[in-house]
Amino acid sequence: MAVPTTRPRDRHRLLEKVVFLGPGLLFTAVFVAVPVLLVLSYTVFDRGRFGGVVYEFGLDNFSRAFQPTYRKVLVSSIWIAGLTTLIALLLGYPVAYAIAKMPDRWRNVCLVLVVVPFWTNFLIRTYAWIMLLNTQGIVNDALIGIGMVDEPLTLLYTRGAVVTGLVYAYLPLMILPIYASVARLDAELREASANLGATRLATFMRVTLPLSLPGVVTGCIFVFVPSLGNFVVPELLGGGKSVMVGNLIRDQFLKARDWPFGATLALCMVVFLIALFAIQSVVSRRFAVEVDR
Repeated sequence: MAVPTTRPRDRHRLLEKVVFLGPGLLFTAVFVAVPVLLVLSYTVFDRGRFGGVVYEFGLDNFSRAFQPTYRKVLVSSIWIAGLTTLIALLLGYPVAYAIAKMPDRWRNVCLVLVVVPFWTNFLIRTYAWIMLLNTQGIVNDALIGIGMVDEPLTLLYTRGAVVTGLVYAYLPLMILPIYASVARLDAELREASANLGATRLATFMRVTLPLSLPGVVTGCIFVFVPSLGNFVVPELLGGGKSVMVGNLIRDQFLKARDWPFGATLALCMVVFLIALFAIQSVVSRRFAVEVDR
């Protein structure tokens, strides 16, 4: 009698999985797996004489991707994305920590203010920085007005402008994960540290900061990954002078019409980002093990 009763239950569970997981898996397969496989397939072919793809097997695209010219662009992109991540961390952690310490009624208001920029189109926000940083913009007018400079500074079309635009664009992605980690901390741990004679700084360095590291790592990846692949900010605020990997990949598809090489560069980026997420997963697991101990 046990077999007939368990089979309908198993079928019911299987049906539930199909109903709830099916649409998501189908979407992922069609819009994620298929494009990635298509990009992967293009990497082993060559560019046609007038663009497009010539279906002749070869691995020249991979050796070309590591030529000095493209390595320089990759190193420059990593440096800009890394600097953006560092600045966002230095700015975002104090903000996240302060929000986590606020009363509940003010905490929600501050969180809404953090995400308000996402309600505005990204391109419009980037153009706003052009108005702020150009030679006749608000920043230069303010500096001249208070007497700090005599002539307008060259703030636009520089690497500094690119980093500023990226930090502004992705700072909320640093604040929110850190806030989530700090808000979940047990207040009794800090109280115990204070009762044992630790100062506020010592409590922060030995209790709060280590326990919030998963949020820090997640926030760093959330900022670093889109900064590395961004091509709008370097194009508008950098004036095309700061070429990043995103600009290079876009130009291969739209200007040079070299789809196989563009696909190779995109695949290299995907592999690099997968490695970052793998590192983040390892760090999180090790941290969870240490906390359990």
